[in-house]
Amino acid sequence: MTAISEIDTLIVDLPTIRPHVLAMATMHSQAIVLVRIRDADGVEGLGEGTTIGGMSYCEESPETIKLAIDQYIAPIIKACGSVSVQQAMRTVNLSVAGCHIAKCAVETALLDIAGKRLGVPVSELIGGGRVRDRLAVAWTLASGETGRDIEEAERVLDLRRHNIFKLKIGKRSVRDDVAHVAAIRRAVGDRASVRVDVNQHWDEAQTDLGMKLLEDVGCDLVEQPVAKGNLAAMVRLSAKHVIPLMADEALHGPADAFAIAAAGGARVFAVKIAQSGGLMPAYHVAAIAEAAGVGLYGGTMLEAGVGTAASAHLCASMPSLAWGTELFGSLLVKEDILAEPLRYSDFQLEVPKGPGLGIALDEDRVAFYRRDRVTPRLHAVAEGV
Repeated sequence: MTAISEIDTLIVDLPTIRPHVLAMATMHSQAIVLVRIRDADGVEGLGEGTTIGGMSYCEESPETIKLAIDQYIAPIIKACGSVSVQQAMRTVNLSVAGCHIAKCAVETALLDIAGKRLGVPVSELIGGGRVRDRLAVAWTLASGETGRDIEEAERVLDLRRHNIFKLKIGKRSVRDDVAHVAAIRRAVGDRASVRVDVNQHWDEAQTDLGMKLLEDVGCDLVEQPVAKGNLAAMVRLSAKHVIPLMADEALHGPADAFAIAAAGGARVFAVKIAQSGGLMPAYHVAAIAEAAGVGLYGGTMLEAGVGTAASAHLCASMPSLAWGTELFGSLLVKEDILAEPLRYSDFQLEVPKGPGLGIALDEDRVAFYRRDRVTPRLHAVAEGV
């Protein structure tokens, strides 16, 4: 890696196409931290740090991600000189605790530079390289209204964009949530897989009942129903029920992956580059899962185009990906900031093939949506969501 000369960060606020209702928050827009790193030769790398619902999902927010990069991580990277991406990130990890999303954004930009300099996609720099060019992609139904979710499911099925649906539940009673899932399951029939994400909002007794009822109505997967720290409950529930339990919020890197896999706390892992602290740690999470016989799913923090492309490169390098991905974040915003949108067709996402991340920014959109240059039109768009 050539020495780094400049690291810029900015927050970009992108309105969503509809309210996105989760158990812990309702999103009307997505705030992303865009990272731009240039080396001494002027090669630029892009990275993205994104969380969900401000600080309602995890300890990091767009504001703290930017602060961590500007004040702590950037000076370390600049001082590293000409070292590998892995060496640079190891140095960061020795001096900065936590801050997984901030680290992921920086590592992504450094890998983008490395790929561009070598003339290869980022996916060729991870593990043994790219093993697939297209990824199955789930769509999250999260309007909070059964009828509206069914209409949305039918629309994307007709477009041949998604035939996997993840339903956000946990705000209603268990039986009401299951009735909501059952109605959508009946509507899509055998045309799609239906899964649920509870975002930790059930206790063990509720989950015990919920998993039984969800299996009865044909649900395929239950994501993180109990609190992330309640590994003992995850172990008991995974052992008791046929329907697989997927770990998500409980996974923050390889150490968590090893502990959960060793205990038998989940039969599927949602692998997220942001929660893992970067693409390389996320690949290690996937390797641990594969060694333990745990299924893999490419998770998302609802990143826009830059982060979605980065996640796609990771998923393209995973030896197995039985449960597909949910890399739909760039479709959830009204306008992405990429010059050319990511390509979705035949229920799959095409992994970019160009050097680095294989993407470029639409500079006009970046300038328009950046938080420190708010315009009256942005307020109008946001209020109309």
